[in-house]
Amino acid sequence: MLWPQAVKEKIKTGFDREIIHSYPYRSACPSTVWADLITGATRELFFAGYTNYFLWTQVPAFAETLRRKAETGVRVRFLLGAPDGEVTRQREAVEDATLTVSARVRITLGELAKIGQVEGLEARYSAPEDAVNHVGLSVFRMDSDALVTPHLARLVGHDSPLLHLRHQSEGGMFDRFAEHAEELWSRSVAVGWARP
Repeated sequence: MLWPQAVKEKIKTGFDREIIHSYPYRSACPSTVWADLITGATRELFFAGYTNYFLWTQVPAFAETLRRKAETGVRVRFLLGAPDGEVTRQREAVEDATLTVSARVRITLGELAKIGQVEGLEARYSAPEDAVNHVGLSVFRMDSDALVTPHLARLVGHDSPLLHLRHQSEGGMFDRFAEHAEELWSRSVAVGWARP
């Protein structure tokens, strides 16, 4: 009787199997986790954070990696908040951070503009009616792995928790978060590449 209980406590079952690791802060997730998942992706990279700016400092040679991935057939997508949107202005007031939300979005736009138009690399703004649902939850998908950050109250992304999920079965946590990001993408608006 004791052995099965001990095993149950050590081995994840059901939907818990999809939680690979949890971090109390996004910034506590090692940069090697981000880099390994991004460089290991062979089908899809989907960055559905509201600003995504930190990726250029978190992942070595990020721009070149994106270009190479897109050129080899990996679908690369960025879903951003509109830098001039009402939800962006509201979030800036809530966070009261020196590096504002709109500035962080513009950093991403500027970095994407440097890469230029590459087939397979897309960027969009979440629709105005979806921005409030986007700003509170970041989903970063790399093939069958996802790093998910639910944003807490007035905290910026790096101070919010992060879950590392891996797809194990249909309808699990991975699918729930992936479907959320896909729904936002389905109503999003294309970003003009010529201007950050």
